[in-house]
Amino acid sequence: MGVFVSSVSGVLIILVMITLGYVLARFGWFDEQAPKLIARLVTQIALPAYMLDTIMSKFTAAKLKSTLPDLRFPVVSMLIMFGLSIVAFHLFRINPKHRGLFESMFLNSNTVFVGLPVNMALFGRQSLPFVLVYYMANTTFFWTLGVYLIQRDGQGKGQFDLKTTLKKVFSPPLLGFMIAVVLVLLGIKLPHWIMMDFQYIGGLTIPLSMIFIGTAIAGAGLRNLRLDRDSLGILLGRFVIAPALMACLVLPTGMPLLMKQVFIIQAAMPVMTNAPVVSKLYNADSDYAAIMVTETTLLSLVVIPILMVIIQHVA
Repeated sequence: MGVFVSSVSGVLIILVMITLGYVLARFGWFDEQAPKLIARLVTQIALPAYMLDTIMSKFTAAKLKSTLPDLRFPVVSMLIMFGLSIVAFHLFRINPKHRGLFESMFLNSNTVFVGLPVNMALFGRQSLPFVLVYYMANTTFFWTLGVYLIQRDGQGKGQFDLKTTLKKVFSPPLLGFMIAVVLVLLGIKLPHWIMMDFQYIGGLTIPLSMIFIGTAIAGAGLRNLRLDRDSLGILLGRFVIAPALMACLVLPTGMPLLMKQVFIIQAAMPVMTNAPVVSKLYNADSDYAAIMVTETTLLSLVVIPILMVIIQHVA
C-alpha cells in the first residue's frame, strides 16, 4: 500500500504541473509559438545543463563504467518491439495510411518530457544515469527508424538523410550527457560558479517539461480523443507489451534493482511528443499522432502507480 501511495504522490506532483500548463494554455497565456519556445528551452538549454550538473555532482567514474554496458537492454527491447509493431499492425487491422506512424509510436516512448520527471518524482536523482541510458537508445531509434517509418506514411517512400539524422541523434541533451560522462571519467572538475549555473538552469527542466505537456494536451483538445483500433493498438503496445517485454529482459539479470525499475517505467512511457511534429513535416496524419500523444500521456498518469505496485512485487 505504501508503494501505491508513494507512486500516486509522485504522479500527483507531475499532474499538478501538467494541469497548470493546460489551464494557462486554455486561458490564452500562450500563443502558437510558446510551446515551441518552451520545448527549445528544455531540450537545448535546461536539459543539457541538468545532465551536466547531475552527472558531474552525483556520480563517479566507477559507477558510470558499470552502468553504460546495460544500454544493450533497451536496444534489444526496441528491436523486438519493432518486430511486434508489424505483427500488431496486421492483427489490429490498422488503417494503412497510419502504418508508419503506428509502428513508430508503438516502438518509441517519451523518455524526456514525461520519463525524466516521472523517474525523478518516483526514485529521485539517483535514477538519472539509468534514465539517460534508456534515453540514448530511444532517441537513436526514433530519429532513425522511427522517422523513416513516419516518412513512409506521408511520402509513400521513406528517405534516410545521414546528416540530418546524426544532427537529431546527437542532440544537445545527449551531447550534454556525453560531455559530462567524459569529464567524470577523466576526473576533470569545473569551477564552482559554472556548476551553480548548471544547477539553476537545469532546475527549469522538469517544470517546463510538464507545462509543455499541458499546452500540448490543450492544443490537441480533449474532445478529440477517441478509442478505436488505431488507438487501442498503441495503448496496448505502450502500457502492456513494452513494460512486460522489458521486465522479461531485466528481471532475471543481476543489475541493480533501481535500474530494473527505471527501465521498466521508461518502457511504459507515452508516445514521443516529437511524433506530431515529424508527421506534420512529412505530411503524415499529424492529428492522429497528436491525439495519441494526448491519450497516452493522460493514461500514463493512471498506469504508472499500478505498474509501480506490480514492479515492487515481482522485482
